[in-house]
Amino acid sequence: MNSLSIRVPATSANIGPGFDCLGIALQLYNVVTISDADSPWADQFIAAAAQSFFHKAGLAPRNFALSISGDVPRSRGLGSSVTVRLGLIAALNAWHEKPLTMTEVLDLVVQLEGHPDNAVPACYGGFTVSGKHAHHTVSVEPIVKFVAIIPDCEVETKKARKVLPAQIPLTLAVENIQNSGLIVSAFLSKNYSLLKGLFVDHLHQPHRAPLIPGCEAVLRAAEEAGALGAFISGSGSTLMAITLDRAEFVAESMKHALHDAGANTASSLILSADNEGVKVI
Repeated sequence: MNSLSIRVPATSANIGPGFDCLGIALQLYNVVTISDADSPWADQFIAAAAQSFFHKAGLAPRNFALSISGDVPRSRGLGSSVTVRLGLIAALNAWHEKPLTMTEVLDLVVQLEGHPDNAVPACYGGFTVSGKHAHHTVSVEPIVKFVAIIPDCEVETKKARKVLPAQIPLTLAVENIQNSGLIVSAFLSKNYSLLKGLFVDHLHQPHRAPLIPGCEAVLRAAEEAGALGAFISGSGSTLMAITLDRAEFVAESMKHALHDAGANTASSLILSADNEGVKVI
């Protein structure tokens, strides 16, 4: 096989209070294509992913050329690093007649990422809840729309993690657990109206909000426009709202709030969930 392409969906992780455990795959994609080449890949980000595959599969390393195309922006909290790592490892696995199961492919990506909240939905699609030793996935109906406001600024994941506190009060931790559990229940039962008011978080959002100009105003504008709620997507800078109707109005309200806050310009996307996950094309 001279070349092979893998399509990987963008993801939105945390979903407010579900820090490092909740995620959703979105109908926004990157495509990773590999083909034969004479020289090894020099980039360490790519090389580390490739090395992890060849080591796990018990295969001798093989040179390849790599190209990445698609619409998932970098360092915006939409899982761009997962689209590359998962796309490459899944492509190499298919290229070598699948010596690894999809579970093993996912395990490699989670190890490289350090947490499963983006990797699991990118792999399997839908809404996912992930833990250290298990995960669960459920499809999301088209009525649910995800309004993404993507500011013209990046937030590095490492920087976003450095601002997190080592401890929070017990009462705040309990509220996070309550909200996370109810979010999972709403998606599992497909009773999406139950999501309203559940995106309050104390673990990461209050500490990351200052990294995103206009963050709090935009999240508030989404709720005032009728969204079920809004949150920082991953570590940012994308701000995400979930709504069952008037998605265009929600998007415009969020963009206006960002402008009024004097923040950088932003693009907006209205997306549905991807329920397929990673796919050979």
